[in-house]
Amino acid sequence: MRSSLRFDVITLFAPIFSAISEQGVTGRAHAQGRWQVNTWNPRDFTHDVHRTVDDRPYGGGPGMVMRVEPLEKAVLAVQAQRQAGTDAEPAPVILLSPQGQRFDQAQAQALAAGPGAIMVCGRYEGIDQRFIDRWVTQEVSLGDFVLSGGEIAALAMMDAAVRLLPGVLNDDESAVQDSFNDELSGLLDCPHYTRPEVYDGQAVPDILLSGHHANIVRWRRKQSLEATWRKRPDLIETARGKGWLSRDDEKFLSDLQGNDKR
Repeated sequence: MRSSLRFDVITLFAPIFSAISEQGVTGRAHAQGRWQVNTWNPRDFTHDVHRTVDDRPYGGGPGMVMRVEPLEKAVLAVQAQRQAGTDAEPAPVILLSPQGQRFDQAQAQALAAGPGAIMVCGRYEGIDQRFIDRWVTQEVSLGDFVLSGGEIAALAMMDAAVRLLPGVLNDDESAVQDSFNDELSGLLDCPHYTRPEVYDGQAVPDILLSGHHANIVRWRRKQSLEATWRKRPDLIETARGKGWLSRDDEKFLSDLQGNDKR
């Protein structure tokens, strides 16, 4: 099986990525050839004895800045290798950055459906802006916080995309029922329960033991709506704006709001 989803990661810390290529469902899928990841160390594209990839910022200030040349040469090497293969579709160059667009499920779905990406993991105080201007297709962030480098964000993005590939999960319906999925109208998932039926006095909801499929579906929808309304009301507004909420959904939400005010 040849993988069509390929990630090339430019990073100073390649061993980090064994966590996704060797462990769990993503590791199994990697071993099966459903996807691939290659790491590229920018130090390998330097010429000085110290393999220097950073320098002091012009204008002064704290920290160090990653240099253009090693990163650019790494990107060129990746592109040359991809083009020498059968990757006809060019891959985007993604910079993991706190200034980027926040990553979400829709982006994970788009990533899984495409050829993958060249992912640039910055370190130190930042990356020379000239590299960003010349090569970066998209800047992506996990949220409004700063990490020590882009590796953790890259791992999260790859995991989110790989698990959506056909056959990666034991049951493909698992991905369909994920929070934020279009099949759930972009809402949060409902609560889940398993054995034992009663634990420390807490019982599984009776509806889930009833065997009545239609009632279970309705209960789960209401639970999903309530969880989203309480935890992420912004997702309710997004779903409403896209016309994903039914009249029954809106009535349930209205009742929720009314009960909450009493």
